[in-house]
Amino acid sequence: MTGCADVDLRHHGDTEVGPGLTDLAVNVRPDTPPRWLADLLRESISELSAYPDQRAARAAVAARHGRTAGEVLLTAGAAEAFVLLARVLRPERAVVVHPQFTEPEAALRAAGHRVDRVLLHPGRFLLDPAAVPADADLVVVGNPTNPTSVLHPAEAVAALARPGRTLVVDEAFADCVPGETESLADRGDLPGLVVVRSLTKTWGLAGLRIGYLLAEPALVAELTGVQPLWAVSTPALLAAQACSAPHAVAEAEEWAVSLAADRAHLVATLAEAGAEVVPDPRASFVCVRLPGADKVRLALRDRGFALRRGDTFPGLGQDWLRIAVRDKQTTDRLAAALANVL
Repeated sequence: MTGCADVDLRHHGDTEVGPGLTDLAVNVRPDTPPRWLADLLRESISELSAYPDQRAARAAVAARHGRTAGEVLLTAGAAEAFVLLARVLRPERAVVVHPQFTEPEAALRAAGHRVDRVLLHPGRFLLDPAAVPADADLVVVGNPTNPTSVLHPAEAVAALARPGRTLVVDEAFADCVPGETESLADRGDLPGLVVVRSLTKTWGLAGLRIGYLLAEPALVAELTGVQPLWAVSTPALLAAQACSAPHAVAEAEEWAVSLAADRAHLVATLAEAGAEVVPDPRASFVCVRLPGADKVRLALRDRGFALRRGDTFPGLGQDWLRIAVRDKQTTDRLAAALANVL
């Protein structure tokens, strides 16, 4: 366990990309938003003279997860949810399970909270609930986890919930998993549970900023009280409503199935090149350990590929990379470049 802030928590994959580079650093689904969603967003321009009304979108998200509207907070991407939580919560001992998305810890530190880290064991990076201190009254964990792509069993994550503790589960990539098998989004019975979801990854809406939070109504009301008025735009609200509809959920499920095949090809290709891939990845990216990865990343950049460095994730280091899953043709081009570099 550590409480030190020794890495750049604000470094993200978008800083790796650039003109002429094949983007393997950002985890947004390629060729999105789909045409039906893009058309909807274009049509929403005619409604911009009115202030945003969240009611329909909140109802749609609630119905998608079997919740009530009072358990839903719509946010400007998942990142805003972490900022709002950091403003409202007053933990005596906040613990973030790493490696994982760094914005929750960054938001907590920016709000003046002391943060302890639980570092998962390298290799499989599996969650051990017993490793989390019993006196932690705020615990943050990702599932599936960015950047390791590890999917923790739902029962292991749920075991962290207890009275007097807020358990924040970052499920930004849960829809990468067919059936969302280990999601806790529909669990309204766990004390202190907060589930954070993103719509920017699967639907290609990173520039629109839309996500949501599921929690007990009392906490949602507190968070609403510190959220700026009209924080989520009308186009973003329409996207939240549309992407929560049954046809959209079915489309995301179909994509998750096809993603698994492309991911398996990427894993096999990287293994052939001598990279150590974190076992059983389940998200839209894989995490690999490769000796000299920091230099390999720069050499691949010179050959037209942008990869996400791993050393800004607590618990990883310079020999780690995160690589987004793309189609098989792109993976084969990466393999040729990697063979040349190695």
